[in-house]
Amino acid sequence: MKFLDWYLKIGGVSALIGASMEYFMIRTGFYEKVTVLESEKRAWENSPEGQAMREALNPWRKLDEEERKQS
Repeated sequence: MKFLDWYLKIGGVSALIGASMEYFMIRTGFYEKVTVLESEKRAWENSPEGQAMREALNPWRKLDEEERKQS
């Protein structure tokens, strides 16, 4: 318990910094922007173009499928 006051000060400052970051993100609309970007990303990934791109960029796709069948 020698350094308890030091740990409490560090914890308080850390909580204050975290709260100010959250406040800034809420005030600037960060979460709304991220929600829109994530939904657009998921929509594209589920589209036929996105699925074709994913299959084309995974050269080990067939090796992975063979390993799953063997186990």
